[in-house]
Amino acid sequence: MNTAQPPQPTARALTGCSLAGLLLLLPTVVVAWIAVLATERGSRCLTYGEQCSSVPGGTLWACFWAAAALGVLALAWPRARWAPARAAAVALQWGVQLTLGALILSGA
Repeated sequence: MNTAQPPQPTARALTGCSLAGLLLLLPTVVVAWIAVLATERGSRCLTYGEQCSSVPGGTLWACFWAAAALGVLALAWPRARWAPARAAAVALQWGVQLTLGALILSGA
């Protein structure tokens, strides 16, 4: 008697959203930094070390690694168990990732 149920479509959607977040994490950071460095203030910071962002680098790294860890956690989470917690992990992943992009852009 097989009592295992196949994954629900929402499980596939969560996997897709988590994977998309992981694949877009690095491009998000790169594009945000390019946008910051394209400004006068960003280029002045890069060239002379003046008028640099007040956002600590540790905060940016913490957001980056938190988004990556939450994405891996959501991918590795069993599909059939604790679906609401898995959905929360994906939502947190995207929230932290968007916060990271906003923090980088706020340094301009």
